[in-house]
Amino acid sequence: MSEKENRVKLARIIVSAILLVIAIAAQRSAVLSTWTCLLAFLPAYLVAGYDVLAGAGRSIVHGEAFDEDFLMSVATMGALLIGFVPGGTPEFAEAVFVMLFFQVGELFEDIAQDSSRASISALMDIRPDIANVERDGEILIVSPNDVRVGETIVIRPGEKIPLDGVVVEGSSSLDTVALTGESAPRDITVGDDVISGCVNVSGVVRARVAKEFGASTASVILDLVENASENKSRSEGFISRFAHVYTPIVVFAAITLAVIGPLASGDFAGNFATWLLRALTFLVVSCPCALVISVPLTFFGGIGGASRRGILIKGSNYLEALANAGVVVFDKTGTLTRGTFAVTAVHPSAIGETELLHLAAHVESFSTHPIAAALRDAYPSRGDGCAVSDNHEIAGQGITANVCGHMVAVGNPRLMETVGAVATTCEHDMGTVIHVAIDGSYAGHIVISDQVKEDSADAISAMRAEGVRRIVMLTGDREEVAREVAGQLGLDEYHAELLPADKVVQVERLIDEKAAGEGLAFVGDGINDAPVLARADVGIAMGAIGSDAAIEAADVVLMDDKPSKIATAIRISRRTLRIARENIVFAITVKVVVLVMAAFGLVPMWLAVFADVGVMILAVLNATRALR
Repeated sequence: MSEKENRVKLARIIVSAILLVIAIAAQRSAVLSTWTCLLAFLPAYLVAGYDVLAGAGRSIVHGEAFDEDFLMSVATMGALLIGFVPGGTPEFAEAVFVMLFFQVGELFEDIAQDSSRASISALMDIRPDIANVERDGEILIVSPNDVRVGETIVIRPGEKIPLDGVVVEGSSSLDTVALTGESAPRDITVGDDVISGCVNVSGVVRARVAKEFGASTASVILDLVENASENKSRSEGFISRFAHVYTPIVVFAAITLAVIGPLASGDFAGNFATWLLRALTFLVVSCPCALVISVPLTFFGGIGGASRRGILIKGSNYLEALANAGVVVFDKTGTLTRGTFAVTAVHPSAIGETELLHLAAHVESFSTHPIAAALRDAYPSRGDGCAVSDNHEIAGQGITANVCGHMVAVGNPRLMETVGAVATTCEHDMGTVIHVAIDGSYAGHIVISDQVKEDSADAISAMRAEGVRRIVMLTGDREEVAREVAGQLGLDEYHAELLPADKVVQVERLIDEKAAGEGLAFVGDGINDAPVLARADVGIAMGAIGSDAAIEAADVVLMDDKPSKIATAIRISRRTLRIARENIVFAITVKVVVLVMAAFGLVPMWLAVFADVGVMILAVLNATRALR
């Protein structure tokens, strides 16, 4: 609800309370007939509950009568009319009080939900309001929606970057805390990508817009967070199914109570009013609002709290899967290691070192793989006029190309075997070995090394502390490199020299081996590992800031490249699930106890609604803990 609607509801509650006091005073100051008393209390009842009565009517029209509005309407209208039943005692004040207190609970619920949404909106305050766009030599202030791809925008210090783009002039530092949860600024200069939602800290920069506003990172992230409620967890599904089955049962139980009770007493006419009041009280208690409200609110809070830390969870079903993760499987490059490769050794066989680097760099001219970038960086003088043609990538092996009239193959031993060359092993250097063959003859190999990230070891320890039982690494890198990384981090197992299809096979094997009720999470870059991310119970993409492919492929997206965020995500998920279960157990336990007491006439109607709304308030308060 909006703040205005909440103020209106509060005003209605106050007016109804005043009218209730006036009606009680009138009842006590004079001897009034039952009908006159009803007319005295009716204004207070209608002011407090006209929307509840209207909601019950709409539910009946749509064939979904059994909701809390229906239960509350039947119970309170029954209380208003029970004084007209032979032997019945008027319950006018009680009926108004029940409706009034129900509305107090509803108001509290609305305020709590609005507060949660406001907290998340504040945490995710990344949607830009304006864009400074250059048109015809002037800088115009427009809505980001009105900026076209290819236009140039100006971002001044202190302003949010409105759209994704590329810096064409200037340099600065960016505050990315709203996206990544990290306070360290990111330096940018000409040629660097800039992401919407970040804040420009220092210099003025001009950027060429690369995506329209609706496709920019800030919009995509906000849409993910706002629509996460569409993917419901098993707990929420249970509550929904429970409410649909439970509510009709309690309605028919109340009818049975009203009929069977007086029949069993032997004096149906004399005791009907007593048992009818018990049945009405039973209906008041039976409202499942504490469960229906608090459990979704808990998951909503957990997802919002995670987003504050730069962890995007696409739905409460994925949050629940993450909480149950007992097996975590990592890709190596870019997840546990930095993914920034550098040439550390060159071992030519038939030609010189410079020529070997020259050929390898030219073959990898068009590849986006980090290893290709390392080869190009090692031989920056590629603009030497050397012609490159017939470039062909062989999945899982490498690349072949015609360089200056020679067919050059750059890749792993499988590629060497494919082109008829005999690769030699590297005995001296640890790292990824790239073999080179010229016209089918072996020419040597180049060693490229990656480094383990600073917090990878801490991340593994933190995951074990969170109860992760088995941690596995899958990589396409060679056995020696994988063994070194796995040993350095203390992983349970590793598998090397895998093709993308091999990784899927390994994940399926691990899924078959995991314990019942245990989940498997796969952590990758969200692009090359898309098949495995889809096969795992929950796929986690790391370092996805600005990566549409990563955001699209994964169930959980970490906006920076720190593996320690995975343990944080698991901890948030498990805490959220624990809070949801606390609410379920607490609400059902209290509900059952009070229902039994109501059936035996041990709870008056006003105390029944106090117990019901009180449980809801406590459950909602507990749910808001998930935000923190």
